[in-house]
Amino acid sequence: MTDTPNGVLEWIWFIATQYSELFITGTIITLAVSVAGTIIGFILGFIVGIVEDSKLSKDDPLPKKIILGFFKGICKVYIEVFRGTPMIVQAMIIYFGLRQGGFQIDPISAGILVTVLNTGAYMAETVRAGIKSIDIGQREGALALGMSPISAMMNIILPQAYKNIVPEMANTFLSNLKMTSVLNVIGVKELFLQAKTAGGTYYKYLESYLVIAVIYFVLCFVFNRIFLLIEKKMAGKKDYALAVEYMDNNE
Repeated sequence: MTDTPNGVLEWIWFIATQYSELFITGTIITLAVSVAGTIIGFILGFIVGIVEDSKLSKDDPLPKKIILGFFKGICKVYIEVFRGTPMIVQAMIIYFGLRQGGFQIDPISAGILVTVLNTGAYMAETVRAGIKSIDIGQREGALALGMSPISAMMNIILPQAYKNIVPEMANTFLSNLKMTSVLNVIGVKELFLQAKTAGGTYYKYLESYLVIAVIYFVLCFVFNRIFLLIEKKMAGKKDYALAVEYMDNNE
């Protein structure tokens, strides 16, 4: 190196340009793990949340009570374990546990699996809360009209609950985007590990971490604005007038 950078800002620029490929690769891996983990985790949480919300009555046949009770128990344990332990510990246990068990899983696949399981546990409670937010009278009305519990859930309850779930799903994605940094402990070459590699060459860790801090901020800022637009779109127009008000004004 002929011209040694002077000052923090020059070092930041130097590291950002010198190791741009590392940072681009880290950003792509971070996004891939976050997106895949959030989407699949949401599907898992969606299923677990519905199972958690399922009700048993005295008139239900015994096999249904046993099967549903069994799955509700598994879901309860799953949620408590993954909500009650740090993601970094989950990553270590899952990655090294699977490899010791004979499953040759690569770090990125293990990272996605950890993110899916972690996301699913949190989204399950979000889905359950979203379902609870819908007035129980709507479910009772649907059942009174002859709809099955599954049909009432899919056609009446979930379409309304979905609007309450989406904002939390957005928050979960943004959280996953940042939490992927802990996956460096199992060798996932996301942004944090790439910054550590770049900073170690010249022992300029502060400058290297400042580079990824800017990248994380830009990613979160952009996606947050996108989610706000989606949320606004889903809310529909607010500049409407009630029919009663319209009739009163024209009498």
